[in-house]
Amino acid sequence: MTWSGEEVDLDAYLVRIGYEGDVSPTIGTLRALHRAHVASIPFENLDVALGRPVRLDPKSVQAKLAGPPRGGYCYEQNSLFAAVLERLGFRVAGRGARNRTRGAALPPVTHAMLVVEVDGEQWLADTGFGDQGPLEPVPLRDGAVVEQGGWTFGICVEDEGVHVLRSLRPEGWVDLYAFAPQTLFPSDFTVMNHYSSSHPLSKFVEQVVVQRTGPGERHALVRDELTTVRTDGSTSRRRVATEHLGLVLAELFGIEPGADDVAQLGALTGESL
Repeated sequence: MTWSGEEVDLDAYLVRIGYEGDVSPTIGTLRALHRAHVASIPFENLDVALGRPVRLDPKSVQAKLAGPPRGGYCYEQNSLFAAVLERLGFRVAGRGARNRTRGAALPPVTHAMLVVEVDGEQWLADTGFGDQGPLEPVPLRDGAVVEQGGWTFGICVEDEGVHVLRSLRPEGWVDLYAFAPQTLFPSDFTVMNHYSSSHPLSKFVEQVVVQRTGPGERHALVRDELTTVRTDGSTSRRRVATEHLGLVLAELFGIEPGADDVAQLGALTGESL
């Protein structure tokens, strides 16, 4: 198996995401698993911020994401989700995307996501794009538009078959990321993970990034700034004092690192990009 689905402890994963429904390889199952995964496992880079290695082998990823109250970033989230889907009989392929949320700059391909084929139709599945990501799979066809929990997503196709995931905001459509129809494999995720977890230009190195999305609200903690965006277009921001970091991680994001880790992370929250 490409994603080592045979190594997944499926029962432990389903308990972690609180899923008790059908597991046959249908679009209904894909939607339900995706929604439950995103709701249960937050996006976070705490190991990277603490200078620790991020391992993507199935046992390591599952031990972290499906064990204690932790989360992970795109390579971990989508590697685990791909392994689970493969175990259940879905056809899964990796993709690499350029993040377009940071303005006009042309960034490298560093975001990892998935394409899943069900009954001859392709779906974009991405449990690892943090607070701006989709709650459920998005049909991978030009002009597709879906509403999920108050958030609206769309797909458009550009030159050379490049697909773009977009989000509808009060100011109009905003590009989230773009990806070519080239299949990536776990080894490709490993290379991108190495850059994102260790390169000095990576946005994940030496700063805290924790995010969570759901129906109605999105939360993002970057360094010490906590931002909440709502489906009505309103946004609120506040600073998180170092002594309150552990409480915010636990209550808002469902993450409970040890006291020593919280202290080290607190020392990073006030640092600038």
